[in-house]
Amino acid sequence: MKSTGMGSKRRRDALTHERIVTTAIAILDAQGEQALTFRALAERLETGSGAIYWHVRDKQTLLADAADLIIAAAWNEVDTAPHPQTAIRRIALGVFDAILARPWLGGQLAANPWQYAVLRILEAIGRQIQALGVPHEAQFNTATALISFILGLAGQFAAGVRLCTEPGDRTMFLKNVAAQWNELAPDLHPFVTGLASELPQHDDREQFLAGVNLILSGIEAQVPNHSESM
Repeated sequence: MKSTGMGSKRRRDALTHERIVTTAIAILDAQGEQALTFRALAERLETGSGAIYWHVRDKQTLLADAADLIIAAAWNEVDTAPHPQTAIRRIALGVFDAILARPWLGGQLAANPWQYAVLRILEAIGRQIQALGVPHEAQFNTATALISFILGLAGQFAAGVRLCTEPGDRTMFLKNVAAQWNELAPDLHPFVTGLASELPQHDDREQFLAGVNLILSGIEAQVPNHSESM
């Protein structure tokens, strides 16, 4: 009995919050959010569910911690950006690439905009907006416009994951949508039918960056002598 107790103590000591979160991320990456249960986590960690609850209150807390760990790791190049505009693009693309690599992350960010991972994004963007010289009274609207665009992307990717069950499904899915667009009456939907042929092969990352650049153009227009800040 004494030996068993010592073994259990060692397992509890080895069980850290970071280890729980990184193991949860591995499950999420491999099988998605539905597969992440405390029972599955306990089996992977070779411990009991009670030991996990000692470190993490519930699944939503665990998902928020997992998202924050990933977002925190996405800022490696931001501090080296020579200009605020470049830093904002790197922040936005860092989030984009993280969601592209881990589609479950998009759903998590979109579902809980008050979690710390989102606050981390807001803080990073807000500092660059201040560095650009955006007037104080415009900083809130400016920062939240960018955040809304980024989180909108997160929701879009989350929806895409539900619709496309296989990696190769994206092109086929978009081809089907384009075919539906082509069936619309051109006189009622001239813009949509005109874009149908571009939909299946468009580059998501390029589309996203174009949106960021459009918002940045609007931001720069608010800054006195904004051409000099480039």
